[in-house]
Amino acid sequence: MVNPDDHDQDPAFWVPGTVVLEDVHRTRDQLVLFPTPTADPNDPLNWSTARKALNFTLVSFFVLWTFVQLDIGFTAWGPLNSELGFSTDILNAGAAVNYGGLAIGCFFFIPLVHKYGRRPIYIFSSALQFASCVWQAQTYTVGNFIGANLISGLGGAISEIVVQITVADMFFVHQHATMNGWFVIFQSAGAFLGPVASGYIVESQGWRWMWWWCVIFFGITLLCVIFLFEESKFVPVLDGQNVISATQDNKTPTTEDNKNSSVLGDMKRTVSDAATNQMPTNPEIKPKTYWQRMALITKTDESLWPHFYTPIVTLLTYPAVTYAALTYGSTLAWFAIMTSLQASYMLLPPYNFDAVGVGLMNVAPFVGAVLGFSCGGYLSDKSILWLSKKNGGIYEPEMRLWLALPVAILGPASILMFGLGLAYGIHWALLAVGFGVYGFTLAAISGISLSYLMDCYQDVIGDALVGVIFMRNIISVIVLFVLTPWVNGMGLQNLHVICAAVAFLVYMIPVPLLIWGKEARVRTAPSYKRLAATHVSHRIV
Repeated sequence: MVNPDDHDQDPAFWVPGTVVLEDVHRTRDQLVLFPTPTADPNDPLNWSTARKALNFTLVSFFVLWTFVQLDIGFTAWGPLNSELGFSTDILNAGAAVNYGGLAIGCFFFIPLVHKYGRRPIYIFSSALQFASCVWQAQTYTVGNFIGANLISGLGGAISEIVVQITVADMFFVHQHATMNGWFVIFQSAGAFLGPVASGYIVESQGWRWMWWWCVIFFGITLLCVIFLFEESKFVPVLDGQNVISATQDNKTPTTEDNKNSSVLGDMKRTVSDAATNQMPTNPEIKPKTYWQRMALITKTDESLWPHFYTPIVTLLTYPAVTYAALTYGSTLAWFAIMTSLQASYMLLPPYNFDAVGVGLMNVAPFVGAVLGFSCGGYLSDKSILWLSKKNGGIYEPEMRLWLALPVAILGPASILMFGLGLAYGIHWALLAVGFGVYGFTLAAISGISLSYLMDCYQDVIGDALVGVIFMRNIISVIVLFVLTPWVNGMGLQNLHVICAAVAFLVYMIPVPLLIWGKEARVRTAPSYKRLAATHVSHRIV
């Protein structure tokens, strides 16, 4: 058996995800930045706080409206049934097709993100969602309904992946969970608060205006992305064969030097002000002009083909990717079940909710998500700094998983509170509490699992996340297609008991990863190095 600890003494051995975060041998513990910034002022890692904040705000705005348009549809199920005669099966089929578009869209669009840059795909995605909302507002037939949902899914497909790529472009390892936490907050605001607003719109202006408001805000988003969002794909200035880099001893490292610096001294760049993360830059390299920063395409010579098979390879052979896929996928599947069932059953006695009531139920999970943000984001980043210091300054990605353990209790409990309460017609307040605990679970476990994956395999994070999101959406597609016969055959009580049991097993996966996770990363290191080499690495670390 491979003992990963045997390699800790070997300076040349590279364990994916194991990095130095603190230099504990100095008189004052100092933070080590990873990835190591170059000396290029155009390197997104060297951008000012204001530039990073603007870019990430635009990304967050994009995520917000993406999840609004993906999740508000069920508040109009009542009017769609009465006005257009759409049955529950048709409505569930439309939601399933939407998730199907989310699943397959990743495979087509993410390779283009690597080849042509982030900006053109953000713009295309915003435009596609703009068009889908126009079509949704003009829906009159089942064909319109299914087609609009497919385009909606395709347009929103990149929202959960390109954001993680952007985070990896601009932020350091010790900031990943916090930024992923903010992503989950905006995702939750769109998914949970969007239906609250749409419920009022359906009641006051009609369900079509729900979509016309999305058209307005996607138009604003599209303009903001076109004129304000900078390309975060970094192509460094080359000096011969060497990347100009701000290393600690001011030497110009070679590619091989940089490969060996993941755990060693060449990687140990320290900063006195961790808030600004400013690094010395080369004055000979001129910052790009506004029009250069807003170039539509940033094309490189890398091959597209590896980006099509890498997601499958990582999903099937890398335990960290499999864990993230199962965790994220199952957690979002429970959300699909809850929203579908509340839209169907809470319109009936003893609840008799209208569109406003169904929408307001989503306030509870949003409040839970805000509380879960601190666990999956801020506390996660703070905990790894503390644990790294205890570990001689060395960070292991599994350190993030300790905060995932309470979710093994909270997640199944939230499913049972909501599901059994609905089955027995218990007061809606209990359902709201269960939905709120679920919101906490969603935010906490999403931030932790996505950050764990990003820290383990950052060089192929975009492709790894394609596999994760594909799994997440395929699970939801299957669940929504079989939900009606599942409920009819088993009943609400047994359905939610099974879901809770499955959730418990999935949320316990961190236990074996805490024991054998590093050994798994050691075993996948050769494969990971080969995969990373097939992707043109513009940042050599």
